[in-house]
Amino acid sequence: MEFFVEVLVGGLLAGAMYSVVAIGFVLIYKASGIFNFAQGALVLFGALTYVCMVERGIAPWLAILITLAALVVIAVLTGRLVLRPLVNRPPITLFMATLGLSLILEGAAQLLWGAQVHGLELGIDDKPLRLGGVMISKFDLFAAAVAGALVIGLSALTRYSRLGLKLRAVADDPLAALAVGVRLPQVWAIVWALAGFVSLVAGLLWGARLGVQFSLSLVVLKALPVLIIGGFSSITGAIVGGLLVGASEKLAEVYLGAVIGDGIENWFPYVIAMLFLLARPAGLFGEPAVERV
Repeated sequence: MEFFVEVLVGGLLAGAMYSVVAIGFVLIYKASGIFNFAQGALVLFGALTYVCMVERGIAPWLAILITLAALVVIAVLTGRLVLRPLVNRPPITLFMATLGLSLILEGAAQLLWGAQVHGLELGIDDKPLRLGGVMISKFDLFAAAVAGALVIGLSALTRYSRLGLKLRAVADDPLAALAVGVRLPQVWAIVWALAGFVSLVAGLLWGARLGVQFSLSLVVLKALPVLIIGGFSSITGAIVGGLLVGASEKLAEVYLGAVIGDGIENWFPYVIAMLFLLARPAGLFGEPAVERV
């Protein structure tokens, strides 16, 4: 039983890392209905920019501020110059635009900082900590605390602030929101800036765990089952979906891996996501699409 709890807790904490990436997708989708595939490139760009500046002697706190400013500028310009003119286009057009944008950002990162792999240290000890007989990674605890803080902060922002009211209005009906005086460009700029901040947080966490390398942008693939299970439009769903994905993949690897084969954790979450698409396409916390005919 103790081993089961240890595997379960480890999976839940790992799932919090997936949730941090998924939150960036939710912010953009909730405000504009766009699935921003370039979110992974923003994660890579943020981690690579930070670690390269630190390696060049810039203080970590200053490197974080400079990187955050760069990501906010990139995110806002992306929303204004690339995606806003395509808002009324078919979804496949928007998806292809963000896919092309992700490749451009990866190329720009390589041009600026090179293609070598970098180690990233956040000063968080990754040694296991024993709690109640269960071994838990200190870094996973830190990542889970960061994910929880993001969820609480963003949920409070979207639910209790004027910006949150505008965001919900834009998500429900952009034209109606525009008609009552909501400035869509301003709302979209703020949302994209928040997505840039989330990208930096995700990049630092994942870069410290995996190393800063160009495969880091593929972390978005881990966020897809999280979004499908939790719902594309729910910040709470992002954290719940991440916890479910993290727990299920670790339990499947330990208890089903000996029967089915190694590597099950790489594809098992997609099986669960497929089942959700068949039974509940909107996810646990998503809002089902209602169309008038």
